[in-house]
Amino acid sequence: MAAKTLDYQKLLAHIAAEVARYQGQGQQASYIPELANRDPDKYGITLDFLDGSRYCFGDSEERFSIQSISKVFATAAAFGLIGDQLWERVGVEPSGNPFNSLVQLEYEAGKPRNPFINAGALVVADILLSHLRDPYAEMLGFMHELTGNSTIAYNKKVAASEFATGFRNASLAFLLKSFDNLHNSPRDVLDLYFHYCSIEMSCTELARAFHLFARRNQLNCQIPDLTSSQLKRLNALMLTCGFYDESGEFAFKVGLPGKSGVGGGIAAVYPGFYSVAVWSPRLNAKGNSILGMHTLELLTSKSKLSIF
Repeated sequence: MAAKTLDYQKLLAHIAAEVARYQGQGQQASYIPELANRDPDKYGITLDFLDGSRYCFGDSEERFSIQSISKVFATAAAFGLIGDQLWERVGVEPSGNPFNSLVQLEYEAGKPRNPFINAGALVVADILLSHLRDPYAEMLGFMHELTGNSTIAYNKKVAASEFATGFRNASLAFLLKSFDNLHNSPRDVLDLYFHYCSIEMSCTELARAFHLFARRNQLNCQIPDLTSSQLKRLNALMLTCGFYDESGEFAFKVGLPGKSGVGGGIAAVYPGFYSVAVWSPRLNAKGNSILGMHTLELLTSKSKLSIF
């Protein structure tokens, strides 16, 4: 295995030096006021191999709001709970449009293209609201089981900030309700969705949580009880839909299943070998971390470890 022949600690340092030329480009997600308050020049990465070796660099232990990366965990939970019924309410195709598009949802009669755009994530939150006794506590419990760390929590200020300013998400929720694709109150669904997005984790915790998808076998967590086939499908969704309308670019340049969030985080997996998480808050026009994208492109190019 390549992990035994490469000095990954040195590699991460070299990559950090190489991507430094992009430092200062882009800006954090200022449309969520609490995210705009973070230092935009933070940078951390954790590379976590399934054989137990782990390599970290920079601000890898500092927690940040994982935002849309939470959609992977929520989708996994919903898939484990209701199986293929999930795909009757949300699709599996790339959107090719902005992640918060109202036009596409209207055009496609209220069935979101995939669970990683905002409309799809709202449907997933609605499912969890209907099927879990306490969807707030049980999602945190899921994160605690995956990471072995019971201190992971919601950032209530971030959740409140999103609820106060998330007018487009509110529009999506009410549009979904008009198509009978939400079974609960739009307000309740939005609150749960914003709380999931507000979960704070470090790169190291996020990389460890993504072992679920790198291993491709279930961990006997309370939620979800996923088969290897279901995990394979979730990896396929991450590859094709995990980076908004920049998913093709990520697959082309990086070659890993993964998911980004507007908090500046990216988590990805090389199934059977490793998971990796990188954080840098400055985003490009598509909502993806500029340094994070360049970091993972260099990681797979220099290590020659990708799925392609």
